[in-house]
Amino acid sequence: MHFKITQKEDSTAHKNLLPPISSIFGQNVFDLKQMAKRLSKIDQEKIAFVMKVGGKIDSELATRIASAVKEWAVDLGVTHYCHWFQPQTGNTAEKHDAFLWFDKSGLPFEKFTGEDLLQSEPDASSFPSGGIRSTFEARGYTAWDPSSPMFIIEETKGKTLYIPSVFLSYTGDILDFKTPLLKSNDSLSKEATKTLHLLGENQTEFVIVNIGPEQEFFVVDKDLAMKRIDLKFSGRTIFGNKPPKGQELEDHYFGNIPSRVQEFLHDFEFEMYRLGVPIKTRHNEVAPGQFEIAPIYESSNLACDHNQLVMKYLKSVALKHNFVVLLHEKPFAGVNGSGKHVNWSLSDSSGRNLLEPGKTPKENLVFLTFLVAILAGVNDNADVLRASIANAGNDHRLGANEAPPAIISVYLGSMLDKILNSIENGDSEKINAEKMMMDLGVSHLQQVSQDTTDRNRTSPFAFTGNKFEFRAVGSSASINFPTCILNAAVTDSLAKINETISQQKKSQFISSNELISILKNYITQTKRIRFEGNGYSEEWRQEASKRGLTNCSNTPGALDFFKDKSKTQFLINTKIFTQEDIHARLIIQQEKYLKEILIEMNCALEMAHTQIVPACLKYQKLLFKNLKLAEELKINSCTKQLTQNYSEKLNRIYSCTEALQLQLHKFTSEGVDHYHLSESCRNVYEKLIPKLNELKLAVDGIEEVTPADLWPFPKYREMLYGVE
Repeated sequence: MHFKITQKEDSTAHKNLLPPISSIFGQNVFDLKQMAKRLSKIDQEKIAFVMKVGGKIDSELATRIASAVKEWAVDLGVTHYCHWFQPQTGNTAEKHDAFLWFDKSGLPFEKFTGEDLLQSEPDASSFPSGGIRSTFEARGYTAWDPSSPMFIIEETKGKTLYIPSVFLSYTGDILDFKTPLLKSNDSLSKEATKTLHLLGENQTEFVIVNIGPEQEFFVVDKDLAMKRIDLKFSGRTIFGNKPPKGQELEDHYFGNIPSRVQEFLHDFEFEMYRLGVPIKTRHNEVAPGQFEIAPIYESSNLACDHNQLVMKYLKSVALKHNFVVLLHEKPFAGVNGSGKHVNWSLSDSSGRNLLEPGKTPKENLVFLTFLVAILAGVNDNADVLRASIANAGNDHRLGANEAPPAIISVYLGSMLDKILNSIENGDSEKINAEKMMMDLGVSHLQQVSQDTTDRNRTSPFAFTGNKFEFRAVGSSASINFPTCILNAAVTDSLAKINETISQQKKSQFISSNELISILKNYITQTKRIRFEGNGYSEEWRQEASKRGLTNCSNTPGALDFFKDKSKTQFLINTKIFTQEDIHARLIIQQEKYLKEILIEMNCALEMAHTQIVPACLKYQKLLFKNLKLAEELKINSCTKQLTQNYSEKLNRIYSCTEALQLQLHKFTSEGVDHYHLSESCRNVYEKLIPKLNELKLAVDGIEEVTPADLWPFPKYREMLYGVE
């Protein structure tokens, strides 16, 4: 889009102005608006239904769509296309093919068929599979996911059409994060629709999972970040002494966004809007150098795809502004870590939010039924939900500086808590549900959103007015997997409730009294998971233990929950995973954990050997020189004590480095036993990480007393405050 500037206008005043968001939103997306220009009305209706509800596209319709999207893309200067998929690395992957083809006379032309659209065959040999396929079966297949629209990515020298896709092995096994999410959406829709039908709402055709993932991140000056080996290779600062000022004044939170950062975010948002990503909010987060963006709610599959684009573009656009964006859950010790709060809700085919408290007793009974089903899903499957957000970075974050603890609990707010307690304590045999909802529900439930506005920030799973916020998800994670597990947990609980309703209803539909009686039992069973207090307190840890809730603060222990078939059976019952799928994903996550920790160990050793110790020896040499001069001049000074103290600190670094290297050598020489990965992960957590922590304490201690001009890499005070 071009803007003509007259001579009377000041070009410098207008050169950075963006057009209205509405005029550019989705301009690089092949959405229904673009399809309307190139497809018949019948074809538009078919694809619109698939995009909203799900389903398959037949080969004839695929051919017409392929022709239309090629025409649209080529007109915009696109030369290549790719199937864009999400392997279990947590990142995205792509293989580009040109539209170029040749006719029988050897003349070039652009070609894109329905077959090209529906499927591609990238090599799958180097993607993680958890042993689910053999080496000779390494070929993988990507298949178009029509529920997520195609889009164009622009680079400096060209444009490429991206086709959101699932990723399968040669034998049909699932190799990605998208396929299970799609299956979980479908399973939840069917079970939730059945629930509504049992409640007398036969007009409901389907139920959609909607999510809005907030994204926290740190911004660091690129020139500083590139001088640190640990940031380059592990994404976090392994060493770093706390600066004189951190976040204790709470002056960064919602403060003025630094000008350079705001310019970066303007450019980032411009790219997002053109790709149809509905970024709504941006602000400073709690820690210095930390920020957050948040989108408007979308269907879960589209929101997950968009979050992958958000992470990609945050990094790439930041580089153009001489910044590095850090998505690690804890890039700096002593200040807030970064999460990805997944706001989750359900809506039916009419667009009604099923977690929105209603204005009538009937509406509130629907609300309470789904509320109780979610409580039951979390209660029954808390350990697997904990495992779904486990990674090495999140181990540093959970339970510290506003991040929720590793104990999975649910916060509802005082109003809802009171209502559920009243139902539990009532006499279900004598209760009049309509009267109870009038007395307890209508007036009170209208205050729920207000009651939960100032929500409990120490809760990993909090109700926030008309949605739940899964706050334990880490900032670097693909949200597909935890969303899939949450969907499956709720699907499983709805299936149990539906079975109970079907058995106990005395007519075609369940009566209000019968429903309240059923919900009362589930409310009683799930009371242990509800907690309204301070999740950081020792009292809660003790209370959670009494309630039988698990407190697993480390990834190796959390991943082991996937080994317990009694805990993962709901994933099989809901037909989202097979036992082989679950085992394969466990192996992939364990291997990833080991590799990430070993990278950190190697970074630490290289920094200690090649940067820290040489720099400290220089300063020690200077101290010895000053000490000798003081002795020659017979000056009574503190030089001797300073030299002795510094030498002791340096010796401590040396001994800690040697201890870490010895432990690492022992671990690597023994090799990783892929049949006993759980034991290898525990060994790393129990033996290697403590050695690294000891080295960190030693390094941070000597950084404190080493002249700044001699310290070999940027300090916290430079990085956290280098974006003003």
